[in-house]
Amino acid sequence: MDRRGFVKGAGLTATMLGLAGGSTLAASAARAQDYSPSPRASVYRMLVPEIFAPLPDPADHVPAIVIGSGFGGAITALRLSESGTQVAVLERGSRWPNDPWRDIFSDETIPDGRGFWHRHTFTGATRIPVQIDSFGGVLDVSSYPGIDVWRGACVGGGSVVFTGVMIEPEQRFFDHVFRGVVDYHEMREVYYPKVRKMLRLSPIPDDIYESLAFAHSRTWDEQVRAAGYTPQRIDSSWNWNVIRDELAGRSLPSATIGRSNLGNSNGAKFDLNQNYLRYAEDTGCAQIYPGHRVDAIAEEPGASGRYTVYVTKLAPTGEVLRTRTLTCDMLFLAAGSIGTSELLVRARATGALPNLNEHIGEGWGSNGDVALARPAGSLQAGTQGTVSASRILDESGAPVSLDNWFVPGVTPLDIGILGSLGMVLDDTRSRFVYNPTDGRVDLQWPDNGAADYLARAREVNDQVTSTPIPSNRPPWEADASFTPHPLGGTVIGRATDPYGRVRGYRGLYVMDGAAVPGSTGTVNPSLTICALAERNIEEIIRSGG
Repeated sequence: MDRRGFVKGAGLTATMLGLAGGSTLAASAARAQDYSPSPRASVYRMLVPEIFAPLPDPADHVPAIVIGSGFGGAITALRLSESGTQVAVLERGSRWPNDPWRDIFSDETIPDGRGFWHRHTFTGATRIPVQIDSFGGVLDVSSYPGIDVWRGACVGGGSVVFTGVMIEPEQRFFDHVFRGVVDYHEMREVYYPKVRKMLRLSPIPDDIYESLAFAHSRTWDEQVRAAGYTPQRIDSSWNWNVIRDELAGRSLPSATIGRSNLGNSNGAKFDLNQNYLRYAEDTGCAQIYPGHRVDAIAEEPGASGRYTVYVTKLAPTGEVLRTRTLTCDMLFLAAGSIGTSELLVRARATGALPNLNEHIGEGWGSNGDVALARPAGSLQAGTQGTVSASRILDESGAPVSLDNWFVPGVTPLDIGILGSLGMVLDDTRSRFVYNPTDGRVDLQWPDNGAADYLARAREVNDQVTSTPIPSNRPPWEADASFTPHPLGGTVIGRATDPYGRVRGYRGLYVMDGAAVPGSTGTVNPSLTICALAERNIEEIIRSGG
């Protein structure tokens, strides 16, 4: 089919057809996610009434459905809608507003239900469990034996809960990971620049870097220079004028007091709601549907070549409002490494998509992530701003980078700790497996799977520590028990063709971090995920499918 036929065919509508046994399949998936109501729901309704507004419903049949509204899903939705295709973006989480004078998102020091997706406890880098109320907050922490996975659960996905860092990997590391399936030169010359322009990426300006809120960043740079490294400024997707408003008292503080992983109420982070998703809606061809959790997917019976999507409509409290079966001609999976892999592994195991190959569920990695801390050397006034100002790269052993990070908190005196995020070029991989007893899809992370890259990141962190290292290291000093950068599970070139088309099926695509082979080469994955999505959807539209 040529491009004109692709767009024309995508514009057709048809009646909804059911799938025999589909209700059982969807119920099995839903059982794996049990929610309980929050006792603070009435408080959240007053604080953020927008997320309690009536939710729109998609049509029974939509030409193209995109599951997930993070980086891959937002880019896919925009480019499809620009081509004239009608698109429905299904997102399980809420669509959160921004306002310079309201506390819309949870505080990170004492979090509440607005921060986490239906969870009763949270254990962060401090390793101290915090009790929270179960509510549909913005960050999902999925726990597996040996590792926790952090991922977005809101319209905008990871762009709302990440720290804005967008770095292009070195070619030698990129090629090590992608092994020739994706051309680095094409990415560097065409798609990385395309994303940089759309997201207005730039490093922290000097006036903000020199402010009190970023004294920790200057100290971090001083320490790494003293250890013989040259810090490199990091490109980020922050709105620097909003941060200037914070510093000048024209907005409630957010980025300047260490808020990021649970959202920025004032819109300081230039997340996808302010660019790709908004532009997609502006075309008139794309609609976003918050509160729509996809439980299962299947091929529609017969020779129609369409897909069936089983959806549960949820209130922010977790209350089930409705269950539905949708159909589409083209199905784009962008539910993140975990969500996309779960849907495909379950569909293969239950026979809903029997032609999926043996690589579905394979090749998952943590990007070699390690949270690191070291003494600042002296106490400093003020809090730690969120923006990651700089990074270093060490290749004396396994390649590892350290990003300048932050320690959340709103005390008037800094706690004397400098944070870093280490990312090691590591080949540890795991796989997803289906459990027929309860319908869950489990991640089989190897025992001590992080041991090697944890040791390597700690080694580099020790080299830049300005004070003697105690023999009784605190548990938070180096932590690889979680990752905010889950990657893989439906790896490009194996589970899919080189452009994200799922092998064995026409009109089925993977457009997110699930396609990345477990690592993005010692850098934060967001820029590579975006560039890969731009590359893949361009080819899919150009070729007609």
